[in-house]
Amino acid sequence: MEIKKNREDLKIEHDFFYYVMLFFVLAFAGWIWEVLLSYFTRHAFINRGVYRGPYLPIYGVGGVLLCLLLRSLRKRPLTVFLLSMAVCSVLEYLTSFYLERHWGVRWWDYSGHFLNISGRICLLGAVTFGLGGMALVCFLLPFYEKLYLKLPGKWRILLCLLFLEFRESKHRYLYLHSKHFMTEPCPQPLKVIYVM
Repeated sequence: MEIKKNREDLKIEHDFFYYVMLFFVLAFAGWIWEVLLSYFTRHAFINRGVYRGPYLPIYGVGGVLLCLLLRSLRKRPLTVFLLSMAVCSVLEYLTSFYLERHWGVRWWDYSGHFLNISGRICLLGAVTFGLGGMALVCFLLPFYEKLYLKLPGKWRILLCLLFLEFRESKHRYLYLHSKHFMTEPCPQPLKVIYVM
């Protein structure tokens, strides 16, 4: 009977708003993580990311991907850890490549770290994301689901619409204040914004 209960638990269907809210919660948590990391390693407040405001979309995208791909493995933390390392490393590498090509800026550089690939990803980052993915999928998602289900449907929709408008306003700001946003790759010489 317990197996059946676990299977039912894993088959909870989620609507669009579940994933929108999860995206923004994780993007905000990622921003907090990055700001705290900067504060404790560089002793300065650094607003990380391409947007002005408290969220980093790469964390939201990564978290939603892990949720979609690994939720069924929730009871196997080691597998979730290893797959989270792989998924997040691929996402981080591709994001770094895109941002560098599109903006002419390297937003992070792991060149000095052990087992790095082109300075875009490294072993320490992969392990950190593996641990974060395992914590998210195995422990935090069940808690998030309970909180989400406690919110009345109208509040879910309202919050998601506000989050989406917040994101769009940041997108419009970048579009209006950047010559290179959503255009050809940036022709400027490469600059490094942040060295880990």
